[in-house]
Amino acid sequence: MDISVGHLMKFEDFLPSFYSDGLNRSEYLGIKNLVKNCKLVIDLNLSGCNFFKLIAENYHGLQQLNLTRCVKLTDKGLRMILVKCSSLLSLNLYALSSFTDAAYKKISLLVHLQFLDLCGAQNLSDDGLSCIAQCKNLTSLNLTWCVRITDRGVMAIAEGCRSLEFLSLFGIVGVTDKSLEALSSFCSNTITTLDVNGCIGIKVLGLSLQRQSREELLQLFPKLKCSKVHS
Repeated sequence: MDISVGHLMKFEDFLPSFYSDGLNRSEYLGIKNLVKNCKLVIDLNLSGCNFFKLIAENYHGLQQLNLTRCVKLTDKGLRMILVKCSSLLSLNLYALSSFTDAAYKKISLLVHLQFLDLCGAQNLSDDGLSCIAQCKNLTSLNLTWCVRITDRGVMAIAEGCRSLEFLSLFGIVGVTDKSLEALSSFCSNTITTLDVNGCIGIKVLGLSLQRQSREELLQLFPKLKCSKVHS
């Protein structure tokens, strides 16, 4: 059934989640009223939208937030969301490359966070990632194309996030065998998916990663089921 924004407004506190992609002005005004009247939303997809202040000020109980390609979201806006929405379990910042470490470090406030997608976070440094390592409940972390990351950041994640099940380091040339060793030391019993394809700095037993066999990775991560997320 196709439900308009006007219809959605009538649901008030009974709407646990809603999705919005590329709203026009009239739809935005409808969502503004919706936000003010529906206080129990816990799952929100704002892919491509730009009314972040409304979210930060009204949805302190949010558990899942998808900000994929919300290119108008600034450092200040993200920091406001992270401070106000501290109950988040899932945060998707896929394909957003303009944030600085000042914003990324605020992710450490999300003590219950389990899922974090930072694919394409080109400004994320080891300092920012080391703060994110304080999110000790993380089970899924996507760092694909986070090109400034090195062993120091990954080692902090390995030591701080010992419940990791999914980790993608795809395309990060600054990580080496030290990262694999740290992950194996702290997360070998939990990691089931690990993508280190394109990490040309990683060499195991003197071989480039492209020639590294699944059997050798299984020696480091015995519960590994998937070693290639990206094609």
